Amino acid sequence: MSSEKTFKKEDLDNYLKELGKEFKKLNGKTMPAEIVMIGGAAILVNYGFRDMTTDIDAIIHASSAMKEAINQVTDKYELPNGWLNSDFMHTVSYSPKLIQYSKFYRKFAGILEVRTISAEYLVAMKLKAGRKFKHDLSDIVGILAEHEKRGEPISLDAVKTAVTNLYGSWESISEEIQTFIEDVYRAGDYERLYETVKAEEAQSKEILIEFQNDYPGVTNTENVDDILAAMKAKKKNP
Repeated sequence: MSSEKTFKKEDLDNYLKELGKEFKKLNGKTMPAEIVMIGGAAILVNYGFRDMTTDIDAIIHASSAMKEAINQVTDKYELPNGWLNSDFMHTVSYSPKLIQYSKFYRKFAGILEVRTISAEYLVAMKLKAGRKFKHDLSDIVGILAEHEKRGEPISLDAVKTAVTNLYGSWESISEEIQTFIEDVYRAGDYERLYETVKAEEAQSKEILIEFQNDYPGVTNTENVDDILAAMKAKKKNP
């Protein structure tokens, strides 16, 4: 979904509450619906290091009335089309096993059950995506930092198990991203590292925007890392 709209936790809960109401009106009181929130939305409702998200990606299990219910909420709050979508299911970070590792979040209007993804599985998804110009890497460090503060640290072994459960093996993660997470665990001091990685992501995003403005239509998922590396090297040694 591409939009300038951002969602805070209270906004998200409000929209989901309205969605539950609209779905109940359209579909009746007997047939429930389930939404499993992924990525930024899951981080927003479970952690405090991010206060907003631009993406509300989800696995949606509901009758066809859900589409109309989403449209009703879209119109009522003047939200962008696709404010709640399942587009991520076409990306590398999707796994049909995600539902198996989801956990209850809230129930809205007595009929819409919303779930999120458990911590180590969120980390696994972010590792699989591994985008240096989004929030993937800083989200990983942020999750580790919050669990450390809670006295519920997530071990590297737990992360590797989650990756294997979702994607078949630890080797399904690129070597570069494997090195990244191993370095994170070795370094510790997750809070300091979070700010560093977040700043690097912001810089990478700016570099890619600049490149895309100069060469529209060139960047894609296959070449984005190579382009980013080349542009960083060019800026370092003009």
